[in-house]
Amino acid sequence: MVANYADVIVMRHFIEGAAQYASEVTEVPIVNAGDGAHQHPSQCMLDLYSIYKTQGTLENLNIYLVGDLKYGRTVHSLIMAMRHFNPTFHFVAPKELAMPQEYKLYCKEHGIKYTEHTAFNEKVIADADILYMTRVQKERFSDLMEYERVKNVYVLNNDMLRLAKPNMKILHPLPRVNEIAYDVDENPHAYYIQQAGNGLFAREAIFCDVLGISLEEVKNDKTIIG
Repeated sequence: MVANYADVIVMRHFIEGAAQYASEVTEVPIVNAGDGAHQHPSQCMLDLYSIYKTQGTLENLNIYLVGDLKYGRTVHSLIMAMRHFNPTFHFVAPKELAMPQEYKLYCKEHGIKYTEHTAFNEKVIADADILYMTRVQKERFSDLMEYERVKNVYVLNNDMLRLAKPNMKILHPLPRVNEIAYDVDENPHAYYIQQAGNGLFAREAIFCDVLGISLEEVKNDKTIIG
């Protein structure tokens, strides 16, 4: 029914694989806007763009993924995309929210270097090029007591950035809860607001791609303002 009225369907669903299934039963392009705890491809595209824009490269970077690595679909997507660029990942999470075994196996199969940490302090993150924070997702927990136990385990504040490399940038897929203190917002390492803005360009590019619109056509379209 929806396909009768749309040129593109953007689909976010709580069940893993829902977007894949939808793509098999309609001729209209399906853009996956997140399926359960599985993947988030469009966020991954803007993350790659943000990393490239701040670092000048995607190659050979130290990327620290912090927080909810068990359910965080954005970090799962980023691992798979970065396999082409020889990254070194650092997985920083409590054991309850550790990176799932399937993604660690993926890293081993593709020669991706990674280290796991449970500590989160200025010394642990001192070598980061990208510090990718995530929120602990309350909606994923059936046991709220478990959520309360881990929700404030890792909170980034300004004092923790005193040893940071000059080029280091802080990313976050948003929304945040309290895993980044508000005093970090004015820190030159903070990039999560600009990162969100980059989503406009990444998602415009995705729409153009699935609709078969070339960059030359966009450039020549006189109806586009600015």
